[in-house]
Amino acid sequence: MRQNTVNHKMKATSGVSRVLRGLTLAEMLAALTIGAMVIVAVLGIYRRAEKSAEAVTHKLNSSRVPGEVLQRIAEDLDSVISASSDATITIENKFENIASTMLLPAARLAITRTIQDSTNKEQTFEEIIWQSSYDYESGINGLILYRSHGGINLEDKILEKNKDNFEREFFVPICSGLTFFKISAITSKDPVEKWNGSPPRGIVVTLSFAEPYKRADGTFDVPEEEKIIRTIAIDRTRKIRFDTSAGDFGGNEEGQKDVNLSGVEKPPTGGTRKAEKTKK
Repeated sequence: MRQNTVNHKMKATSGVSRVLRGLTLAEMLAALTIGAMVIVAVLGIYRRAEKSAEAVTHKLNSSRVPGEVLQRIAEDLDSVISASSDATITIENKFENIASTMLLPAARLAITRTIQDSTNKEQTFEEIIWQSSYDYESGINGLILYRSHGGINLEDKILEKNKDNFEREFFVPICSGLTFFKISAITSKDPVEKWNGSPPRGIVVTLSFAEPYKRADGTFDVPEEEKIIRTIAIDRTRKIRFDTSAGDFGGNEEGQKDVNLSGVEKPPTGGTRKAEKTKK
């Protein structure tokens, strides 16, 4: 009797075990299907988060990098030109051929300061060059902005002390991916794109990293709202004269007033007359 009970249990157990093997395979398939669906959903969320992060980073870099580049160019102009009156500036603009697919605006700015040595021979005391060009080996679909510093005056007295001249005059890449880089000189008339001589009144630097579009003449340009422009004044200590309304002060026939007044400022003549009439 006991033996029959054991055999019955064994058969029952064996039968249950066979049934469980079939259900386990189906459950595994269902689990794999659900797991794959969860993974696809998680990857979709990750891709959207990654795109959002890239968009935020690109927006931050689009304003940070151009601002730093323009500030550095302004500092170079101030450091060289303000220290000497015999500094010269050379500005050149052209179109750079990018992988034989498009022509992008490129420019070159050279700030040079010379001195006379003991033999009255002219020597380059300091020269800073900013230029944009295309690097065929980099594979970047855009311009690379370079900067170089040369001359007798060392930019870093410690690191460049034991270097030769050719080692100190290497072009260092500042940023890449430029699609527009243009430099103009401000004169008494319209801005000019070519200059070679004494510093002009000011310099206008325009750059952009936006996607370019093709113009009718075959060259490429970027939308005006995507261009970042900075006007850099050369001589900031000059006297600034600007037009004012003659009726406001009532005594300046030329309609001009110098903001750099020497000594004690005097009130306008018209205001004094009005005060005297009121006093009477």
